[in-house]
Amino acid sequence: MRIALGADHAGFALKEKVKSWLVAMGHEVEDVGTYSEASCDYPDFARQVADKVAQGEAERGVLICGSGIGMAIAANKVPGVRAACCNDVYSAQVTRKDNDANILTMGGRIVGEGLAKAIVETFFTTPFEGGRHAGRLAKIRELEARG
Repeated sequence: MRIALGADHAGFALKEKVKSWLVAMGHEVEDVGTYSEASCDYPDFARQVADKVAQGEAERGVLICGSGIGMAIAANKVPGVRAACCNDVYSAQVTRKDNDANILTMGGRIVGEGLAKAIVETFFTTPFEGGRHAGRLAKIRELEARG
């Protein structure tokens, strides 16, 4: 799977670990930055990853900031993106099964390395269930179309 990956300064260290885990899982990763812990603005990286996912250049994305919340808010402004902030394994599983989330966001200041690895593994191995959930996604697309 092709995955776009981004973080701000607060998520940089965890992003580097996530990148290595995704590659070890056999995924192709495009890292859009940031490339250091120098202060930067999370919406810049959220937009890059969200655009790649929305345009089909990446099948999924991962974004990391201090809490994961800002990245989710910013990424969800791009039509076609379903970004979910998951700072626990259950949320990662449910958002894939029920919402077909295509971008995972996490808080680099909230989750430790072991939990983050479990979240990433869950997000990338849990399939979308479809069924009754597909109709709900259609309603989300209608909301996006309204502008």
